[in-house]
Amino acid sequence: VLTAVRSRGVALLWAEEGLQADAEVVLEAVQQNGWALQSASEPLRANRQIVTEAVKQCDRALHYASDSLKADRGIVLMAVKQDGAALLYADATLHADYEVVLEAVQRRGHMLRCASQRLRGNKEVVLKAVCNDGRSLQYASLECRS
Repeated sequence: VLTAVRSRGVALLWAEEGLQADAEVVLEAVQQNGWALQSASEPLRANRQIVTEAVKQCDRALHYASDSLKADRGIVLMAVKQDGAALLYADATLHADYEVVLEAVQRRGHMLRCASQRLRGNKEVVLKAVCNDGRSLQYASLECRS
């Protein structure tokens, strides 16, 4: 199985549960394909090293991380720097984090819709979002639209 996940990480999906709970096997799998995190056991989805490697491979692997790691600023920042859409999977508390949201909207302007009300009213955040995608203006506060 280790050979299989090294060449095709998603092979973890068909591995027995014991192997999906084996940190060495899962780490190899997510290093090859971040999506393999979806097949990891719950405890390994809460393992910072494994989730970090998965997110390095595929920003949207954040979707399969434990709730505690979805609230981890460092992991979320790494994910949104690759693709702002990863903000969709982040804990709501980080939707109010200026740096996290700014990174997200610079890459995907429409992620302004996930930002806190306060940040939807922040001119710099709104400007970055609109420069990326003009349609994101619809998510800005009324003050920023006028």
